[in-house]
Amino acid sequence: MASPSKRALLLLPPAHTPLSYASLKAAYHAPLFTVLKELSRSASRPVLLDIALPVAELYGKLDAPRGPLYAITQQLVADLYKLICIIATKEAIDTEDAQGVDARVVLVAYPRNGRLDAAPAESTPEQELQGPAIDLHTLARTHRPWDAIYSVESEQGERFLQTFLSLSGTARNVSRVRGGIVNVDTRAAESTVAGGAAHHLSVAVGGTFDHLHTGHKLLLTMFAFVLGRRLPSEQTPSTLTVGITGDALLKNKKYADHLESWKQRQESTHEFLSSIIYFGRHDDARVQVQEFNNPGPNGHAIHVSYPFGLTIKYVEIWDPFGPTITDKDITALALSLETRGGGAAVNEKRKEQGWGPLEVFEVDVLDASEENNVDDTFQSKLSSTEIRKKRSERLKPRAKA
Repeated sequence: MASPSKRALLLLPPAHTPLSYASLKAAYHAPLFTVLKELSRSASRPVLLDIALPVAELYGKLDAPRGPLYAITQQLVADLYKLICIIATKEAIDTEDAQGVDARVVLVAYPRNGRLDAAPAESTPEQELQGPAIDLHTLARTHRPWDAIYSVESEQGERFLQTFLSLSGTARNVSRVRGGIVNVDTRAAESTVAGGAAHHLSVAVGGTFDHLHTGHKLLLTMFAFVLGRRLPSEQTPSTLTVGITGDALLKNKKYADHLESWKQRQESTHEFLSSIIYFGRHDDARVQVQEFNNPGPNGHAIHVSYPFGLTIKYVEIWDPFGPTITDKDITALALSLETRGGGAAVNEKRKEQGWGPLEVFEVDVLDASEENNVDDTFQSKLSSTEIRKKRSERLKPRAKA
């Protein structure tokens, strides 16, 4: 999407327990409906909406390996993005075009009982700026210029808001919106993390990423979530490697005239990914960008380095494997369920080279099977092909009467 003319933040209350799509819909449909409708009517377009989602299972575990925390987190993020897409479908809210409402989920480690263990330090350690899962004080103290902040009218929602405001330390203009049905078990979430889980510091994902849509957002969010936080004592930088298909491999795609160039796809992917993984100042001069044009496979790349030791590598790929079979240091791969065969193929190639296998993390394919009469339109919001088709049809000359 284009640079936002307006930025907003929606603070959701803690999720319903036990977790299911039905319970999440009961809790979050009303506030999401209200906020999406209001922002879709805004005179300032496009609108970027950050949605803060409290996750009790992450509280106190942001430095832990992500594998044991992956399933519950993936379900929450997938169900929330699905609900957003269903509301947008039913209400004809534009969430995929340049002038639409661009909703992005931010995971907040927050206890079910709302009581933080200790007051945060005055200075935020660099590692705490790494998303997509952050502490509430990191969210509250970020320098993001939200024009509007929404909170949910409920006991849990008000407690979340008041804690956010107390940590923020600055005056905020807050609008309260109607909440849904929430039943939260306020007992502390189980604090143990399975022993032996890998702490991944180099994770890969691949795709076309044409006309970035909600399905891409889910994949990129969970890809970034798999990456563990570096300890201050660790010298090795952490790496997110994003393989983006080269233009020449896409010439036979449907509606190829409306494909975005590699550069456009890299820029839109980075704009989204950076917004969920970096909560420091947007003008921080320590954020460095380098472009490489080396000969051979994966030679064209753009590297973006952050002050907490993270580098995102955007690599132009010319085959289905990309850097996963040329970079031995990669230890994990995120992919969608519909491409799970690719993970097995990658690991077979690595085995042939005498390398260890990648741990594969699967991301749901969003569907609207629980809803009536929305499936075709819903799927069109999750398909780059359908988005290109719509753009093609808009430009067709109208037949004369």
